[in-house]
Amino acid sequence: MTAPSGPGHAGPDPGLNAIAGERRHLINLAYRLLGTLADAEDVVQETYVRWYAMSHEQREAVHSPGAWLTTVAGRICLDLLGSARARRERYVGEWIPEPLPDRTEWIGGRQGGAPAEPADPADRVTLDESVTMAFLVVLESMTPAERVAFVLHDVFRYSFAEVAEIVGRTPGACRQLASSARRRVHASQASPAPAALRADVIRDFRRAWEAKNIGALIGLLAPEATMTSDGGGLVSALLRPIEGGEQIARHALAIAAMAPGMTILERTVSGQPGLVAQRDGVTVAVMAFEVADGRITHIWSVRNPEKLRPWTAG
Repeated sequence: MTAPSGPGHAGPDPGLNAIAGERRHLINLAYRLLGTLADAEDVVQETYVRWYAMSHEQREAVHSPGAWLTTVAGRICLDLLGSARARRERYVGEWIPEPLPDRTEWIGGRQGGAPAEPADPADRVTLDESVTMAFLVVLESMTPAERVAFVLHDVFRYSFAEVAEIVGRTPGACRQLASSARRRVHASQASPAPAALRADVIRDFRRAWEAKNIGALIGLLAPEATMTSDGGGLVSALLRPIEGGEQIARHALAIAAMAPGMTILERTVSGQPGLVAQRDGVTVAVMAFEVADGRITHIWSVRNPEKLRPWTAG
């Protein structure tokens, strides 16, 4: 891969590898800011387009290309977050962030047993606590400026002076934005269950669902549990959340009755134990869970096929 040649640029850019090496960082940043991998990829593409739209001399004058790319990507995300609110008001049903698979356990083979090509490591999002569904849903409740300031400072450890350059406010204002966002996160967080316990609870939920054992399902769901679905108007899905453990259990059994050939698989969903529903080998739903005090408190079921692309690619 070589950089475009042009006036004043007679050969490959010697800094190309360093610039390309920023791609993974930018993907990770943009995904956390926007909540979808497709939008994150678009932002990174536009960021690189702007970098190479500059002359060779202009690029050479940039003291820190990585910082320049981050600043541009952050500003693009900030603009997109403002317009996303208007788009989501027109969205059919509930909007849920795009769930991410763990490539190491998921892209292991294609239909028929042929091995899949490994995903480009530069395109992978690091799976940690800042991409869990519960965390991303809280980020959705923030203003664009709060979200950008909080993610840049608290997740990626940028100074408030650096954040201010991206957000277009003073460092003090950015500190207040991040503080407000942090309070939202703390207020929404339940006591996290240990990873092994979360996996056990979700495994038990899968078994009870497959056995159509409504009593076991109700026992695994908190009485105040909530289930949210996202079909995007492209497939059938709940238009509003279901509240109550018993109501969710009955809905799960209704789904099982309507889709007798469905297979439920245990998979890592956005860094946490989750479930994937398949019919005839095709992923039709990805479910993320929140578990507290040994019970499921929230289920997010993504059915919008546009958001299931990472689960079917390969």
